[in-house]
Amino acid sequence: MRCPKCSSEESKVVDSRQAEDAIRRRRVCESCGFRFTTFERIEEMPLLVIKKDDKREPFNREKIVRGLVRSAYKRPVSSEDIETTVANVERKIRQLDSNEVESDVIGEFVMQELAELDDITYIRFASVYRSFKDVSELEELLKNITKNKSVSKMRLNREHFIGK
Repeated sequence: MRCPKCSSEESKVVDSRQAEDAIRRRRVCESCGFRFTTFERIEEMPLLVIKKDDKREPFNREKIVRGLVRSAYKRPVSSEDIETTVANVERKIRQLDSNEVESDVIGEFVMQELAELDDITYIRFASVYRSFKDVSELEELLKNITKNKSVSKMRLNREHFIGK
């Protein structure tokens, strides 16, 4: 690491700590004794999103945040919940081991996360994301949500009585 004062490449690490998204290192130049801080971050490959018209654009997590904020308007969904959802979606995307991902895949990841978070937020997001053509498609989505909730409740009740 080059010293910012004398440009010497001889420095010694005196302290390392985990920062928010990097490793913070305090260094001392062995030539002039100047102390300075460096940050070490993992360099991730830039993600490209393949849109429905086959155009490619850089992945922008803020677009997901904006969509979630709109969908969660006046719902009991905190900004922490939104940030966690976006982080989970980005983690799933990066686990695909590809630097290109279709926008449909991102949308499905978001919907998986929202299904666990809040039903109304999920429905709002799905209505825009899936571009329902008529009310029957929305009714089908509502039936699936209701059916899944009933199955989950039955499973919880059964586990409670069986003692699992």
